[in-house]
Amino acid sequence: MSAHPWSSQRISSFGETVFATFTRLALEHNAVNLGQGFPDFAPPKMIMDAYRAAADEYQQYPPLPGLPALAKTVAEIKAKVTGQTLDSVANVQITVGATEGLFAIMQAFINPGDEVVLLEPFYDAYPADVIMAGGIPVYVPMQPQVNGEWLIDFDDLRKAFSDKTKAIIINSPNNPTGKVFSADEIDKILALATEFDTLIISDEAYEYIAFTPFVSPSSRPGGFERTLTVASIGKTFSVTGWKIGYVVGPAELVKAVRMAHQWIPFTVATPLQLASAVALKQAHQAGDTYFADLAHQFQSKRDILLEGLKGTPFKALSPNGSYFIVADSSELGYKDDLELCYDLPKRIGVVAIPPSAFYSPDHKYLAKHLVRFAFCKTDEALHEASKRFKNL
Repeated sequence: MSAHPWSSQRISSFGETVFATFTRLALEHNAVNLGQGFPDFAPPKMIMDAYRAAADEYQQYPPLPGLPALAKTVAEIKAKVTGQTLDSVANVQITVGATEGLFAIMQAFINPGDEVVLLEPFYDAYPADVIMAGGIPVYVPMQPQVNGEWLIDFDDLRKAFSDKTKAIIINSPNNPTGKVFSADEIDKILALATEFDTLIISDEAYEYIAFTPFVSPSSRPGGFERTLTVASIGKTFSVTGWKIGYVVGPAELVKAVRMAHQWIPFTVATPLQLASAVALKQAHQAGDTYFADLAHQFQSKRDILLEGLKGTPFKALSPNGSYFIVADSSELGYKDDLELCYDLPKRIGVVAIPPSAFYSPDHKYLAKHLVRFAFCKTDEALHEASKRFKNL
């Protein structure tokens, strides 16, 4: 689809998001949708009870920083992670999902010509956020290993930094790879950010869906001072349609984000913030059993899909977090991942996402024989997809 002549240059390189395209295909072919990462099962009772109760509460504009009940809970939780004393106003900004938080950060800090380092594959909003702020994405591919790990070439990463570098985005657990960054990897990235005096943007939307120990850059020595952490209620409580997220960091950095945020949505849905506050507080008061159960639930779903992929032409790379599996599809002989993903709904009734959507134009060839499946689905849907894989 070509842009209208009146359209701005900043959107000229954008097409329809890959998630909209393949969700539409899932509906057209009545396929099992392992494409877009939204749960197809009911959210936990605690958050739905809070949601219903919030319908009878205050319904007008909340304060710009966010509803005090939610911001206070977030500050208390992140204070334990970072070891810092956090103020619910100065150090927290509630956003319209993690996505708007990322966009607001770019608007707050990126000037035309500034460079932002992105590790590939990346969540597809990152380059768009950088470009719409006038910045320049600089890409560094990670290398997939047969054991499911994705390695960072730190020599290549160092070459990506320069006096033009304003920030680097870390996404752990990672979408789409499921990589959970180790403390050693985080510390090496932090050392580069310190040396070049850059901001670290830590996208932690899947922080509670990690099957190995999760490490936040904000928790490492010298990390908090230059890190803005972005997180998501939607992923934590399986309510992706709520679009409730938050940004946490040093007061001066959060203040800049707030200055941008106020001109994007201004504030965030009041009853959804209230329900999120109640659920988040209850979950943490439960002695972290909720979060352990959440990780176990998704690890079990991961294992169902990994088992379902055995004996098929797909060679799965086992993830350590998030709710995605990337697999090698080269045995199927398709020209590339797009051809495969457009054909799968018709051929076997399963929808997946082509990982080339998560690579820069110069590096799309690296995803030529890869495919991404989402396992945030009912066990029944995962078993049905597993049956359909056998039809290959």
